[in-house]
Amino acid sequence: MSTLHCIAIDDEPKALELIVSHCQKIPFLELEATFRDPLQAVSYIKTHEVQLIFLDINMPRVTGLQFLNLLRYQPLVIFTTAYTEYAIESYNYDAVDYLLKPFAFDRFLKATTKALDRLQLSTAVESTPPVRNEPTTQKFIYLKSGPKLHKLGFDDILYVEKDGNYLTFNTVDKKILSRQNMKNIFQILPENQFLRIHRSFVINLNLIDTIENHQVTIGDISIPLSSQYRDELMGRVGS
Repeated sequence: MSTLHCIAIDDEPKALELIVSHCQKIPFLELEATFRDPLQAVSYIKTHEVQLIFLDINMPRVTGLQFLNLLRYQPLVIFTTAYTEYAIESYNYDAVDYLLKPFAFDRFLKATTKALDRLQLSTAVESTPPVRNEPTTQKFIYLKSGPKLHKLGFDDILYVEKDGNYLTFNTVDKKILSRQNMKNIFQILPENQFLRIHRSFVINLNLIDTIENHQVTIGDISIPLSSQYRDELMGRVGS
């Protein structure tokens, strides 16, 4: 069984105590930290892998919904609140569940089981990439970003940029941040269409506009070209 690495954020100590108590009874939950200040949690998430957040909404300084807008990626979220009026808005954040305080253990267990099911589903999709170097008619991938899976066509990807422990998939109209490794990028992208031209960049060969000594241009975007990748690029474009 998978383990969900969790944190809890609530300005009320008793609410945090209840979450801690419930989590201790559920084998697949690993509650790693609790916070009364959401801003401290933002710093924690930057350096730790968090898969699930128990999040209060009505907090001073920063509300739960404002907190989610501060994150570069969104883990799974279970809202914990005493107020019903935020329920509809919470669906805009793809919340797993919405628990009204005080919530009983059985209701808490049901919500966390839903979170586990969603994690296992997304992991299953993520772990079955197209087989490398074999012909495929697949024209898209499902890309995991936080709790969401994004369907992304290969032809829509302009370039991919390494960003710490993440990769940013850039299209014409959006950017998707996903926890991926650049070393394994061609397990999810076809090698006949994409090429690494820098330690931090992979480009879509079909969308190149110009090639210069030290950069490649796609549309109005200039992407650095490292000397170690230049010969392969010129060979791929037939020059």
